[in-house]
Amino acid sequence: MSLRSRATFIDRSGKSYPLTDPRWRGDDGSPLSLSELPGLTPAQIVPLERSIWRYQGVLPVDPASGVSLGEGWTPLVLLDWRGVPVQFKLEWFNLTSSFKDRGVSVMMSHLRSLGATTALEDSSGNGGASVAAYGAAAGIATKIIVPAATSTAKILQARAFGAEIELVGGTRDDVSDEAIRQSAVIPYASHNWHPMFLQGIKTIAYEIWEALGFEVPDNVVLVAGAGSLILGCDIAFRELLNAGQIDRLPRLLVGQPAEWATIADTLNGTPVQEGRSRRPTIAEGASIARPVRLPEAVDAIRRSNGVAIGVSDDEIRTATRTLAAHGLYAEPTSAAAAAALDRFIADGTILPGQSTVVVLTGSGLKSAERMADVFGS
Repeated sequence: MSLRSRATFIDRSGKSYPLTDPRWRGDDGSPLSLSELPGLTPAQIVPLERSIWRYQGVLPVDPASGVSLGEGWTPLVLLDWRGVPVQFKLEWFNLTSSFKDRGVSVMMSHLRSLGATTALEDSSGNGGASVAAYGAAAGIATKIIVPAATSTAKILQARAFGAEIELVGGTRDDVSDEAIRQSAVIPYASHNWHPMFLQGIKTIAYEIWEALGFEVPDNVVLVAGAGSLILGCDIAFRELLNAGQIDRLPRLLVGQPAEWATIADTLNGTPVQEGRSRRPTIAEGASIARPVRLPEAVDAIRRSNGVAIGVSDDEIRTATRTLAAHGLYAEPTSAAAAAALDRFIADGTILPGQSTVVVLTGSGLKSAERMADVFGS
């Protein structure tokens, strides 16, 4: 029996749906997850495939429907970070210069297997560019609803791939609300809602495991907006643990922009004020006030014995400059992880002698206005 034929979608109420059901949320209105899948062994890796599809043994999509543009297989770079050896995973080596290509590759492959011809996405930039690119590759027409304040370079990239662009004023959550309204007439392929997106994101953890000699680090430091990196890592590391390939879960250590730190606040027991005014952040890609999978993200961090904090824009600017001083041109959203890394080292969350991987999600080339804010125009 194939992996795809065994898997089902499951909503928060526990109701199951077949993977052939072209839905993006449950009947109860909750986001969908996939039923538990078996983990991968080294022998199941496809060694000549230099993309996420080398792990096709744990991807619940028929490879014959696969839409791949060489995503994944990104490098780990070892640096001395304030006297501590840290490995940085450079996700801007993906096709559209963002980690989101991993999830979109699997999501669009799934949609193509169902015969989709159109798809709607809402995005603060990187997700929209990725959906537009993979839509073009799959022959699926895409419409991207984007915050009006999104970096020009990110909007241009999506337009270049042929997507229809609609700019919406207000917050990132206002944009999501508008997309949900339009989903009544256009099939919704949201990277925040669709469970197949997380199945692609989980490959980042499989790559870390493989690159470290089929072992896992003590700590994985991530930036979070909606929390897909948290959830993808949690899914993969638990698959590996259940398969007996690792003996522990790495700690997931998370940084969010302080004004938008809903996941960190919830984890730490700080009351989240619904509808409160929030200042814009330089880390635009992580400015999500209402993460769709908030309880799941919080549970994943707790399960790993992890930590989540909010970091200020000043800390993010400093981290962006420090990364650049090491030769890494990361967009400020990415640099929120490095800002959190500084705090985790300073407060002893990361101890001497521990192994740490930091995921840098996107390139500064995609955020020219924000980089000018950091370095001067």
